[in-house]
Amino acid sequence: MTAVKKSIVDAVDDRRQELTAIADQLYHDPETGLREFRTSALLIEKLAENGFKIERGIAGLETAFRATWGTSGPSIAILAEMDALPAMGHACGHNIIAAAAIGAALALRQSLPEKLARIVVLGTPAEELGIGKFELVKHGAFDHIDFAMMVHPSSRRQVIKMFLGLARIRFTFFGRSAHAAAYPEEGINALDAVILTFNGINALRQQLRQDVRVHGIITDGGTAPNIIPERAACYFYVRADDGEELSRCLERVKWCAHGAAEATGCSLEIDADERVLAPMKINRAFSALYSSQLAYLGLEEANAPADKNKGSSDIGNVSQVVPTIHPHVPIGNGLHIHSDEFARATVSQKGKEAVIEGAKTLAMTAAELALSPEIQEKIKNEFRSL
Repeated sequence: MTAVKKSIVDAVDDRRQELTAIADQLYHDPETGLREFRTSALLIEKLAENGFKIERGIAGLETAFRATWGTSGPSIAILAEMDALPAMGHACGHNIIAAAAIGAALALRQSLPEKLARIVVLGTPAEELGIGKFELVKHGAFDHIDFAMMVHPSSRRQVIKMFLGLARIRFTFFGRSAHAAAYPEEGINALDAVILTFNGINALRQQLRQDVRVHGIITDGGTAPNIIPERAACYFYVRADDGEELSRCLERVKWCAHGAAEATGCSLEIDADERVLAPMKINRAFSALYSSQLAYLGLEEANAPADKNKGSSDIGNVSQVVPTIHPHVPIGNGLHIHSDEFARATVSQKGKEAVIEGAKTLAMTAAELALSPEIQEKIKNEFRSL
């Protein structure tokens, strides 16, 4: 195993300039969710010229792709997120994620016999929209995958990171317009229903579990102060640590909207997004395998709780169907995702080192999986027990 790891480290180091150039190119040419045409083309080109079999447009997503090398053994998926944020560019570091995935795949191609594993790079679009991996799971892209992995840039090196499940819901209230000064008694105020919905949810918070988060915005509050709004709308995110609690809280949020409609005399239209993001299923055996690669490289993990600063991601949906890890690689202290500072850090010297670290650790983790049926079974047994 030591010889394979050394081969991987050397292979990634030999491609250092090429891999960091990928991250730089994506940073300077960001594309938002479902529009990652140039991004996916670049990644596909790198993989195809190194012998990977390419399938484009998988799961009904034009920019999603599957690139495969190897003939037998466990199927190991390395995920390459691609989308950027509107206006902010790669403020979530998906340029680093994609470059590290390519580096890991090419190092494995160079260091492992093709009969030991099937290495599958999945180009996953629209993570910021919560669409890509949801659709890939829904359409069976992971049905024949044994293990899945990716890295994500962060302010600290962290192997285990928890994610909350996320449900999205829109409420639209319909009342009756009237002049707010001359004939207010003839109106039914849809904005009142929106405000009562917020008030109801705020009252509900006392009865919610500590892991639950509910946050929303008003998307339509009327057109003029002197017109009682006949239409008003709001949009909410509901998050929780487990799927059962998420469903329960979503129903309670709906009660608040129904109550507001009843109290104001409005009618109510509910639009619940079917793309519910699942909580992350943590696999500690898999995480320990990744941690051992950090130790091999002489890298130390930050002492940070796994449940600190939790958000949500469609990687949670992957973790529900296959053993999955989502470790973080550091690009600078004190940085917060979705900020201009974070975007700039992805192409800093620390950002470049994160690409190389991610490529090495992913590839070494995959190689050790391929070479150890015992580790494979240990990870699968834990997954089945969760």
